[in-house]
Amino acid sequence: VYTGDFKFDQSAAVEYQTNFGRIADVGEDYVLALLSDSSDAESTVENVSDRKVAETMLETFMNAEGRIIVACVASNILRIQQVINAAYESGRKIFLTGSELEEIVNIALSLNKLTVPDKELIVNFNQMKKLADDELVILETGNAGEPIKALQKMALGRHRQVNLHEGDLVYIATTPSVAMETQIARTKDLIYRADAEVFEMANSKKSSGHATPNDLKLMMNLLQPTFFIPVQGEYRSLLAHAELANELGIPYKNIFIPGKGDVVEIENGRMSVTGQVPAGNVLVDGIGVGDIGNIVLKDRKILSEDGVFVAVVTISRRLGKILSGPQIISRGFVYMKTSEELLTEAQKIVTEVVEENLASDDFEWPRLKQEVRDALSRYLFDKTKRRPVILPMIMEASNYKK
Repeated sequence: VYTGDFKFDQSAAVEYQTNFGRIADVGEDYVLALLSDSSDAESTVENVSDRKVAETMLETFMNAEGRIIVACVASNILRIQQVINAAYESGRKIFLTGSELEEIVNIALSLNKLTVPDKELIVNFNQMKKLADDELVILETGNAGEPIKALQKMALGRHRQVNLHEGDLVYIATTPSVAMETQIARTKDLIYRADAEVFEMANSKKSSGHATPNDLKLMMNLLQPTFFIPVQGEYRSLLAHAELANELGIPYKNIFIPGKGDVVEIENGRMSVTGQVPAGNVLVDGIGVGDIGNIVLKDRKILSEDGVFVAVVTISRRLGKILSGPQIISRGFVYMKTSEELLTEAQKIVTEVVEENLASDDFEWPRLKQEVRDALSRYLFDKTKRRPVILPMIMEASNYKK
């Protein structure tokens, strides 16, 4: 059994209540292994009821004097419903940012998972611009950290639809995971710099979308698995969840925390890793998916840290001399106008290396370029203690007759 994200709310509305009897029935049928959400396994604070969350949200909406920008996770339909209800009861209209959110809301409405008390409650972009600040709620959602990134864009004035200004209240209607704490702190700082205010629901009411230890124990007791695999969360959260399972009587030999790509087999009453399959992060680069190798990534890292240093030279092997250059181009390494001495010396080094190779009886292009690269690399590191990407662009003028 794989749980996915879950939590138990004993006082939830009817449409969101957990069918504990059905879960117990699955446990009665025998569960070989349970793979359970571990994101909040370390929590020492229980989730409050969503009824309490709704009350707090309405109170905040009623007291706010300016615009309210709400950030929540797109998959939490209940939270979106609470925003709709609070906006309606406080006399505000709702603007949905982005076509994806509109699509989510429309699908939820068609499946009767959402209800809108007034068909004019949700407004479009042009209608939003005509509303006073105290008449508006802006809803921003997404997966995982997407709402937080959108808030950062709003605070920096880079969002394509909404930018923060003085008097705005940013309502973070989600409890961030442990991994998001640094991002949340940075986002709050940016919001305050934009002269807006922040209300973080997690500071007064913990309402995570993930089960806390008591809920995790209840799930294990209902399903009674023989083997247990904690999934989804930081490694320390997986360990904490494994300890909870052991407390409930599941022996350590039946608990396993696999790594990415591990193949887990259960045979003759034992669980073990029998191999690995290719797995891990996949880089999407433009239209390419997973086709960028380590060498390219290493080059990009160097470019981002130390820049690029280009030496352009035109030569004639027939005449045995340099026809043009060397011309030095620096991007992201040194500012050319204030580094004339460095660039002049680099030109001399390139000239010496090229002339030595032209005078040689066994001239080779690869060796020439490598010697230019090595000589520049030694000189630049000696002067700057940095290693830019060095690109020797040496061309031959084959038809040069002078």
